[in-house]
Amino acid sequence: MGQDTPPFTIGIEEEYLLVDLETYALAQAPDSLIDACKADLAGKVSPEFLQCQIEIGTGICDTIGEARNDIAHLRRTVAGHAADYGLAPIAASCHPIADWKDQHHTDKARYNKLRRDLAGVARRMLICGMHVHVGIPDQEMRINLVNQLKYFLPHLHALSASSPYWQGVDTGMSSYRLTVFDNLPRTGLPPYMKDWAQFSSTVETLIDLGLIEDASKIWWDLRPSSKFPTIESRICDVAPRMEVTLTLAALTQCLTRMLWRKSMGGDGWQVVHNFMVGENRWRAQRYGISEGLIDFGRKKLIPFSQAVDEILELIAEDALALDCVQEVNAARDILAQGTSADQQRKVYAASIGAGASEKEALNAVVASLVADFGADL
Repeated sequence: MGQDTPPFTIGIEEEYLLVDLETYALAQAPDSLIDACKADLAGKVSPEFLQCQIEIGTGICDTIGEARNDIAHLRRTVAGHAADYGLAPIAASCHPIADWKDQHHTDKARYNKLRRDLAGVARRMLICGMHVHVGIPDQEMRINLVNQLKYFLPHLHALSASSPYWQGVDTGMSSYRLTVFDNLPRTGLPPYMKDWAQFSSTVETLIDLGLIEDASKIWWDLRPSSKFPTIESRICDVAPRMEVTLTLAALTQCLTRMLWRKSMGGDGWQVVHNFMVGENRWRAQRYGISEGLIDFGRKKLIPFSQAVDEILELIAEDALALDCVQEVNAARDILAQGTSADQQRKVYAASIGAGASEKEALNAVVASLVADFGADL
């Protein structure tokens, strides 16, 4: 397009849980495991808040194909080093069985301060997510696109749902993760900001008051990144299978480009009040893809499959331009096969049907998540 077309580069971050391959219980990451991963992955891996977690982040990728190569290498490397310790990573937003009270946070200054500041709320943070960065250098455009893109966050979240179980109980939710994460301050849907100056002054007020050190402590579902010239979507559960991660990233990238394209043509997306988008957010959290979402233009509930079809039509031009037609169309595969939350419940039900105890059935769910982690590599 024009000279001022954003690059729409992408970066993907994923958080994993480490499990013992014999018991399927959560396991702490030995320092030597983290060191081995760091040695091989050159700044693309780090410990997380809890000692049973590990985080990876791709480089700046021009295309989804490039991101696929990066994520595959990251997942293979983490899994390979974990296997040396009898461990395996899983990419699910909640461990089906583990009790948060048994976990320990990583002894680093940043995490020690988080635990002090957030008190008991921090202790329950036995959850993992995925973040997608899309490169938008212009600050005003970043704010404009955050205001518009939040409309589609529930759609992305529903497709990503991977956390139906919590402490051995089926919660009835497709994504229990958000139930936990929303206890933190400065979470949820981003408020409407009229421009970059308003966003900056809001952040600076909290910094000047000594309440936060920087904008990285603003944990909205979608935010202008504090470190990079990007907008950062944080709504999604982490996906057990790499190809689902790539579909979610490609959809985020294409939706961003579509909204930019329409804005440049004077036809920006309607900015819907957070109260209404929040209703769809709840429906995605509760039902995943099994129930409809509100179409605010039509003022009616529509089947989720229809919402996906309409999104794919909206972004067809953008998927072609960004070379990710295959990845975005794979959203229909998620509709056909079910989300990870749906699949976890199927594994549990099949195990119970075969005579397994509840504990054995939940272990079978964890075993399926271990298998999913490497299935697409």
